[in-house]
Amino acid sequence: MKHKILVKLLALVGIIASISLVLAGCGSSSSSSADSNNSSSVEKIKKRGTIRVAVFGDLPPYGWVNKDGKRVGYDITLARKIAKDLGVKIKFVQVNANNRVDALNSNKVDIVLANFTVTPERKDVVDFAKAYMKVSVGIVSPKDKPITSASQLQGKNLIVTKGTTAENYFTSKQKGVDLLKFDSKTQQFNALKNNRGVALADDNSYLYAWVKNNPTYTVGIKNIGPKQYVSPAVKKGNKSLLNWTNKEIKKLNKQSFFTDDYNSQLKPYFGDEVKPSDIILPQK
Repeated sequence: MKHKILVKLLALVGIIASISLVLAGCGSSSSSSADSNNSSSVEKIKKRGTIRVAVFGDLPPYGWVNKDGKRVGYDITLARKIAKDLGVKIKFVQVNANNRVDALNSNKVDIVLANFTVTPERKDVVDFAKAYMKVSVGIVSPKDKPITSASQLQGKNLIVTKGTTAENYFTSKQKGVDLLKFDSKTQQFNALKNNRGVALADDNSYLYAWVKNNPTYTVGIKNIGPKQYVSPAVKKGNKSLLNWTNKEIKKLNKQSFFTDDYNSQLKPYFGDEVKPSDIILPQK
């Protein structure tokens, strides 16, 4: 009798131990597989063999398609370097300023490298990696009717691209200005040329590049609002790719990659008003 009871107890202990192991395994699997369930984790990107990168297609000198049909620019060079260091191919997905977040949240892209300025509102919906560039909002206008102070914009039409820091700044801080909003950079600059607004607001760095090719215009206001930073963005909660990208940016900084990128992609498009230190962050 005692023998039978002992056997049953041992069997019960064995069952409990097995259940505990299964539960422990499930907990471990759930924790460790969080990244593997993310279609944009480093593991999944490497397994797929391709990283999908959101970029602009009409924003020289940061991201655009040149006359030979090739994607070029400061952000494009960084994107190709990231793909190379991950050991995968690259697939470019062209976006507008207004759909960068949607591209991440709908899993159409793994990372955004489309001149994406960090703001508190955007940090609520995406995760930003370490910054690789600094910018401010600037104002461009015709040389014969220059806008040199924000007071000149009161009650006037100012051209912006939807979803940009320029739109956000004037919506919240300069409410007396009437905004004409467009979906793309091409549309906004065409609107300026067609005199649909007295001026155009956008990141000052590429306004300098634009006026170099359009000498009848001037950047009358070089800085308005706070200085801001441009960073890669990944989907909220994608710790795997975020951590990898942070390490990559830090490594590239030490290698002076961004100085080289500036000299090859930005310097030819900027006038003497712009220095490397106006754009790139200190190399650490």
